[in-house]
Amino acid sequence: QAQLVESGGGLVQAGGSLKLSCAASGSFFTIHVMAWFRQAPGKERELVASINRSGSTKYADAVKGRFTISRDNAENTVYLQMISLKPEDTAVYYCAPQVFPGGSAVASSDGSDFGPWGQGTQVTVSS
Repeated sequence: QAQLVESGGGLVQAGGSLKLSCAASGSFFTIHVMAWFRQAPGKERELVASINRSGSTKYADAVKGRFTISRDNAENTVYLQMISLKPEDTAVYYCAPQVFPGGSAVASSDGSDFGPWGQGTQVTVSS
């Protein structure tokens, strides 16, 4: 059973930076697309960024130019570097693998084709 553990969230002022990490266990990591999602209170979960096994990436329009997703296949870890943070980035951030292996990175998803999910890490951006 794959397990995901997200970390690195916190409270930061607008314009600040954070780097999230997601440690994954299980043999799926190196062959699956990995993605970061976020969910703000009262809103639906949304994909933020994804990366395929070769390192190709896709980003949601809201974060392009500010967020960078990367992965270390040797360490089974995926990262999300966030700069120029805005109050609207406030959410719980989750990472997840795409359910089926060998896919392409995507810029949007409702999450139904990703899983399992970790506990998430809270990111709060103050104005």
